[in-house]
Amino acid sequence: MVDTVQEVAVYIHRFHNLDLFQQGWYQIKITMRWEDGDNVTRGIPSRVVQYEAVESGSNGVWRIDDKDNSFFTQPFQIKYARQDVRLCMMISFTLPLQRYDGSATSAAILKFELMYAPSMDNSSTRQLEALPAAIHEFRIPPKALTGLHSYCPVHFDTLHAVLVDVSVHISVLKSAAYRRPPSLSRVVSNSKSVSGSSAQSFKKALGLLASADKKMVSFVKALLGARDILLEEMKRLSEAIGKSIDMSEFVSDMNNVPAVAGSGQGKEQNSPFEKLHIRFDVASDDWLHELSKDHLTRLFHLLGTQLHYLWNTFLGFHRDNNAKILEYLRDLWRKDRRAEWSIWMVYSKVEMPHHFINSGMSDIINHSAHKRASSVLKLTDPAQLAANRAELHRRSIAQMRINNRSIQDMHILGDPMRVPIIIIERVLNAPRRTLSDNSYLRHVDMLDSGLLNAVNDEGEKTKATSSQKSARELKIVVFVHGFQGHHLDLRLVRNQWLMIDPKIEFLMSEANEEKTHGDFREMGQRLAQEVVSFLKRKKDRYARQGHLKSIKLSFVGHSIGNVIIRTAIADGLMEPFRKYLHTYLSLSGPHLGYLYSSNSLFNSGLWLLKKLKSTQVIHQLTLTDDPDLRQTFFYKLCKQKTLEHFKNIILLSSPQDGYVPYHSARIESCQPASFDSTKKGIAFLEMLNNCMDQLRGPAPEAPHQQRVFMRCDVNFDMTVYGRNLNSFIGRAAHIEFLESDIFARFIMWSFQDLFR
Repeated sequence: MVDTVQEVAVYIHRFHNLDLFQQGWYQIKITMRWEDGDNVTRGIPSRVVQYEAVESGSNGVWRIDDKDNSFFTQPFQIKYARQDVRLCMMISFTLPLQRYDGSATSAAILKFELMYAPSMDNSSTRQLEALPAAIHEFRIPPKALTGLHSYCPVHFDTLHAVLVDVSVHISVLKSAAYRRPPSLSRVVSNSKSVSGSSAQSFKKALGLLASADKKMVSFVKALLGARDILLEEMKRLSEAIGKSIDMSEFVSDMNNVPAVAGSGQGKEQNSPFEKLHIRFDVASDDWLHELSKDHLTRLFHLLGTQLHYLWNTFLGFHRDNNAKILEYLRDLWRKDRRAEWSIWMVYSKVEMPHHFINSGMSDIINHSAHKRASSVLKLTDPAQLAANRAELHRRSIAQMRINNRSIQDMHILGDPMRVPIIIIERVLNAPRRTLSDNSYLRHVDMLDSGLLNAVNDEGEKTKATSSQKSARELKIVVFVHGFQGHHLDLRLVRNQWLMIDPKIEFLMSEANEEKTHGDFREMGQRLAQEVVSFLKRKKDRYARQGHLKSIKLSFVGHSIGNVIIRTAIADGLMEPFRKYLHTYLSLSGPHLGYLYSSNSLFNSGLWLLKKLKSTQVIHQLTLTDDPDLRQTFFYKLCKQKTLEHFKNIILLSSPQDGYVPYHSARIESCQPASFDSTKKGIAFLEMLNNCMDQLRGPAPEAPHQQRVFMRCDVNFDMTVYGRNLNSFIGRAAHIEFLESDIFARFIMWSFQDLFR
């Protein structure tokens, strides 16, 4: 019978170990199936091409398991972090399309499994099959199954962080097992001699014929669409990498093919692609229904022959240029991240007031006016506003129908309602002095699509400038854990940064591990010594190679790790290196201490810690380390220039985080401080203004480059935690910054230029 098949070619370029916890032998298993079908109907691995010889670190060969139609790469040994294993192989899967009449109406699921064995010899190869360590699935929507060429990075999960460079190439082809339907031939030949007594049988035969013709039309339309897409994609890839595709022999053969009605032949075509690209009116299939069955059959075979030739030509072209094609598709994938993930991200911009003052001072003269202002502010509490706004956006996502042509990562799109909602607020310098107007609240809802373009333009300028310099940059990123933390706490953020820029040198700070109960000054000094020592070693090594042109020093901190970072920057040891400061990413950092903390339960815990253990760091966080607020550690820290040298500053906060005051993580005012005219309120506003003064205008080292200052609200899905103590006291969201990487993936990949 006439039939088409779905061809999905999966190219595996390399396996890169980002953060595997265990050494041993690994292997990748790949399977395909229809989303709406059972697990019995699977894609069949029909062709495997090994582009390069297997590396010496591998053991065994790739194989196909006929039991479940799965493909296994050769086992390879992982010994160290950031290890590369080149696999360089193309696996083609064939999915039957019998029940879809030409084009698939169901999505396909592409499944990658990471197999693991601690050790392996020649007799224990099968142990890898029994130990699947992690799974990463992708959904290929029906629109993409007509034809697609896309980069598809495989990461598995947070406990098995790797990067497998994969590209997926899809087309519809004519099935090789084509047989002319004899039943239809008999219907046509016998229809002339049908008598009146068998009119009912004749009508039934005509119905079968009409149904068969309709099915043939759908097959022809499927091949027409697939051929047009494949031609366009081949042309695009050829032009992108600067390599031509030779199709002269086939074009010569095609010139001898007789024209088919509706083909649009007769026009002069210049390029091989134009000669091959015989145009049909695919939008309307009326002309197809006017063709006879023989014409439809000939057209089906013609298109099938073309597609087979084009597909095989593409596979050969890919083998000769696999690295360049992968690089081009990866660049396209990078550029599409912001649009792909915009479903869960809300963008806005606000103006930065020139000066924060006590908003209640003018109203406090009249008690009733003060009451009215307080009641209004209760309705516009920034934390509650952010939480409500995120919840409304989450509900709107439930009504969305995600229907595009891109390959969908099931880690994200498997359950869109569980994905964090991120509200990104770009803070701009205000053109006028703002006094009692809380412009940073008034403009929260002002959407601006130009915000993204502004960051992009800056990034493109930076990229253009750096491309002119052939010398290498020394790019160092320092990751600092929080209270009672571990040096690997921020490894998920580090892994995302490494994927954006593999050339960075990173330092997972250990200087204050198990030493976060003392004085912030001592912790800052230890971090400064650790950073300076690391920077000097890397600087000397680069200088010896003669490649050092410039230095970029970035910091990432979680919780009080941000206070330690700022204290270290203020230390005298760091003075010669402040000019190198580049990007600062703060994850829920208490930059203004714990003044006006609204979490009464957490405040009680802090009070108990101060009484029982007299921990110095708690006294400093709560500004009780000195009777005079202006003599406290935090007040003095806010006066020091710890932020102004950074070119990019991103403050991450969460209204669900009860461990760090919302306003403190965002470096902004809060309701109680706005109406507090006591020494405490005045001192707080002085601290806030001292911090904001450092963020206004460009960095001293780049006076012509506008500083990027963003606040990002991360609203996690807390339903997975249920009702427990961690959720109740607000600890769950605070720790989620360390245990989830989706929020970091969204923010960092949407603003890649800030992390290069």
